[in-house]
Amino acid sequence: MNPKIIVGGVIGGLLVVIALIAFSGTSIIDDTSEGGFLASPSESTPEILPIIIDLQEIEILDIDERVAYVEISFKVTNPNYKSVLLEMIRYNVFEDGTKIGTKSIGDRGAPGGLVAASNYFTILNDRPSIIKDEFTIMNDGNIPEIWAALESDSANWRITGDAFYNLSSMTSGGENEIQFDFVR
Repeated sequence: MNPKIIVGGVIGGLLVVIALIAFSGTSIIDDTSEGGFLASPSESTPEILPIIIDLQEIEILDIDERVAYVEISFKVTNPNYKSVLLEMIRYNVFEDGTKIGTKSIGDRGAPGGLVAASNYFTILNDRPSIIKDEFTIMNDGNIPEIWAALESDSANWRITGDAFYNLSSMTSGGENEIQFDFVR
């Protein structure tokens, strides 16, 4: 038998497999569910559950008459089978209804879910992750009630924000966003 026919057949077979994978999307390859890597085309697209964000702690680390250093920590839990990439947590801090500031942890990728930098967090499915951040509050003297509450550690905190995450999968997941609102 002519070796050119065998080589041509192998190359043709590889091209068919590549085309099948490229144009099938998640209808054949499913790397997001427990069932395995191959899925039957009759199965529906796997449901992606939202991550769970809780306010773990907000603590005043140090305070004097001019500046306060505050640490905030979020507990992020992933209920999905696969790990997720937490791109960014953007949050607003309020004390007794007065906005103290806005801050973010991480870096939101480009549109389409592309992560341009490695400033993201991998949240595994088997254990929660604690994400911490610190911020500074400057005392400008305009709101002495807030500063007195900070000094006596009796602040009424409210934290609102958004978290942006993607499923760490090549074939499904898309961009996802969850909002949160905590009172302490």
